[in-house]
Amino acid sequence: MYQSGLTIKDALDAVSKNHYVLPAIQREFVWKPEQICRLFDSLMQGYPFGTFLFWRVEPEKSAEFKFFGFVQHFHERDAAHCPELGTLPNRELTAVLDGQQRLTALNIGLRGSMAIKEPNKWRTNPNAFPKRILHIDLMAARGDDDEGEAYRFRFLEPQKAAADSDTLWYPVPDILTIPNVAKLSQWLYGKMNGRGITADSDVFNRASDTLHQLYQVVQVVPNLTFYTERSQELDRVLRIFIRMNSGGTVLSYSDLLLSIAVAQWSKLDARQEIHGLVDDINRIGAGFNLSKDFVLKAGLMLADIASVGFKVENFNRANMSTLEKVWADVRRATILTVELAASFGLAEQTLRADSALLPIAYYIFKRNPPENWLGHPSYAAERETIRSWLVRSLLKSSGIWGSGLDTLLTALRDVIRVDHASFPGDALEKVMAARGKSLSFGPEEVDDLLDMEYGDRRLFPLLSILFPFIDVRQLHHIDHFFPKSQLQRRKLEKAGCNPAYAEECLAARDRLGNLQLLEGLLNVSKNDSLPAPWMELTYPDPTVRQAVLDRHDLGFAPATHQDFMSFYNARRERLRARLAILLTRTE
Repeated sequence: MYQSGLTIKDALDAVSKNHYVLPAIQREFVWKPEQICRLFDSLMQGYPFGTFLFWRVEPEKSAEFKFFGFVQHFHERDAAHCPELGTLPNRELTAVLDGQQRLTALNIGLRGSMAIKEPNKWRTNPNAFPKRILHIDLMAARGDDDEGEAYRFRFLEPQKAAADSDTLWYPVPDILTIPNVAKLSQWLYGKMNGRGITADSDVFNRASDTLHQLYQVVQVVPNLTFYTERSQELDRVLRIFIRMNSGGTVLSYSDLLLSIAVAQWSKLDARQEIHGLVDDINRIGAGFNLSKDFVLKAGLMLADIASVGFKVENFNRANMSTLEKVWADVRRATILTVELAASFGLAEQTLRADSALLPIAYYIFKRNPPENWLGHPSYAAERETIRSWLVRSLLKSSGIWGSGLDTLLTALRDVIRVDHASFPGDALEKVMAARGKSLSFGPEEVDDLLDMEYGDRRLFPLLSILFPFIDVRQLHHIDHFFPKSQLQRRKLEKAGCNPAYAEECLAARDRLGNLQLLEGLLNVSKNDSLPAPWMELTYPDPTVRQAVLDRHDLGFAPATHQDFMSFYNARRERLRARLAILLTRTE
């Protein structure tokens, strides 16, 4: 039977007291800030809110299941998972089977906050995740924008919202503390009066209407309709959950896999193990952004389950039992693989295709290397073979790890299964070439690499394989040898360069021939210095200076803007010769 009569405030009160909980089969919260804003806009416009599916768990059964709470203060790096509640014995509970994303969005918007990583900042930077609260602009003119939104909701840092004198940002969580509409009017009058806006103005009336509508939507109108399932059998509940959530595309098959694993693993907590592994590998090195999908795909591949595809029929009890039995070894191999990738200098910004790590993980799983494998010199050649194979697969502009991924991974796994005494790079390349995914580079592809520009995610791996003597485990920057700041049109003209030459310089400035890997501290000291004087200052000994130039195939250090193109063209050809040797393989 469907029921109604529940306000948003009532529902969030139940959430805060853990009367509403999430069963372990539920996935994580996946909505973005803009989706939460759209949800609140829809509520304000009176759009249908959708029906919730609840599962009433009786007190005598509540101790048999594991439950989680709702996310309140979301932090993309440090608090992205639902808080664990464990078992809650002898309590009647309402577990949410359908509607978790909407209810969590309401919980964050009205009781919590969001901290999402800002662009171009490293995940290890503590300032990369500013805490933001949902606000609504009371002074914004109402009207549909391009997205059909009539109200202006935004997640903002409170200090910045308060300092914005052109708007009146109201912190949405404050609406839960308002006891009656009279208090709303008092608050609004005080704010508007302080800005010199009278109560009979259009701006005041618009702000008043918006604020009172928010109060009605949250505290007064019974928006929530729900259906309650009362069966205490987990198998039935799981079937209902999958049926409700697999009809669309929002719930990925990896979510279904996790739900089934949670229900079918007998000794380990699948949810905790899988999410814990995701967190652990993303903290390695400079930080990665590997997903739950990556870990689950690794589980399917390493456990030798027939197909690595996310198909529901592959997630049967027997397969999940197999995965649970080998999970400790899967975990070790996955962590060691990511540590190896980090030792190659790869991180979130430079790992172009996560799936490229999976054959390596399977090799490590089968190889079961000793504890000192990652750093001991006796295994250096093996690690270098892996690095060469991995980097070349990442450099292919056509994309090795795109279409046909599952069949490719299965074929590579078949090779490694029978040949893992050492990394079978040549055998893997033959299988890849037979599927139209050759790791050999023709002349046009080499030209494409030579024309690669600063910002391309392939640059770091390319430079690392061009100059393998560089210890990429240390922080290195991709540096313009002839500074970018010196190769601006105005500076080139000031240096006496004619327009045609200036255009050549601008076209070549950000390309591979002018780029190198440079230690972070050296790059900071270099700043915008011209190459010749900086090299003389940094390496006073002429013999040492020339050795550095030779090792990096720089040739000479330009002293003037007029020297740049002769430097660039000569280095480009030297790099072409290097690439021809490194990337050409006989099939």
